[in-house]
Amino acid sequence: MFSYRHAFHAGNHADVLKHTVLIATLRHLMQKEAGLTMVDTHAGAGLYRLDGDYTETGGEAKDGVIKLMGTLRPALGKAAPSTPAIDEYLDLIESFNPSGSLRVYPGSPFVMHHLLRTESRDKLKLFELHPTDSRTLSANIAQLEAGRQVAVAQEDGFEGLKPLLPPPPSATGSRRALVLMDPSYELKSDYGKVIACIQEQIKRFPTGTYLVWYPVIPRPEAHDLPRRLKTLSNQAKRPWLHATLAIGQDPSHGPDDRPGLTASGMFVINPPHTLKASLQATLPVLLDVLGRGKGKAQSLDTGGG
Repeated sequence: MFSYRHAFHAGNHADVLKHTVLIATLRHLMQKEAGLTMVDTHAGAGLYRLDGDYTETGGEAKDGVIKLMGTLRPALGKAAPSTPAIDEYLDLIESFNPSGSLRVYPGSPFVMHHLLRTESRDKLKLFELHPTDSRTLSANIAQLEAGRQVAVAQEDGFEGLKPLLPPPPSATGSRRALVLMDPSYELKSDYGKVIACIQEQIKRFPTGTYLVWYPVIPRPEAHDLPRRLKTLSNQAKRPWLHATLAIGQDPSHGPDDRPGLTASGMFVINPPHTLKASLQATLPVLLDVLGRGKGKAQSLDTGGG
């Protein structure tokens, strides 16, 4: 169960989608001064070297953040049109690469920490069960000297989340939380665990913002996941948003080559009211830049409430 390592996939098209949605969501939530509790149930190592052995093995960032950055922010020449959500994402990536060379990619924990507000007393709780990645995450977080604002636990995030919701009230008395669930789905049971966890937490804390990333692959569980999340949201009378991005097949691959992951989705329960319009503008640009062959597509669907 510990064979999956996100370092092989850091900065790929799925990370581009996931982190663009995450940043746009957090930017809206943080317009209010009240403190926010953020939870990443499957945090990974936190930081990744795009020139490291793991990433070079798959080279997936070349069809993701590297391609996006090179097209929209070329060192020379005219940049292609962007959107505010993509600009926010690329600004954050650039802040981790001050030399101008794209060598470091921040995972979700560092994306959230980058936006964390000390004055509002935001909190960040990170879970990672993989022993090596958990140690690396702890070491990376320790360098931030963030004190009690950030906590790391080597624990199953599905279980670790339970005592955290509802979150403690902020100074203004409001309870606010964002939860990101992005397991590897290496085990088919992860799909069922996501559903069970969301079902339980939406009863305990119905006003929380829940973000679920998932791979779009030919597996019944992956196909059923967004449908089941829609059903849960509708039953709880909570608004939802569902976005997908498929970059299509690599034209350089032969018919016998393994295609790798070509598409993924983000399902958001209680999304900011600004997120739909933001993604309506952003997804076509991502597809235009990252799309590469047969099967490329994007979709956006909302409902509930």
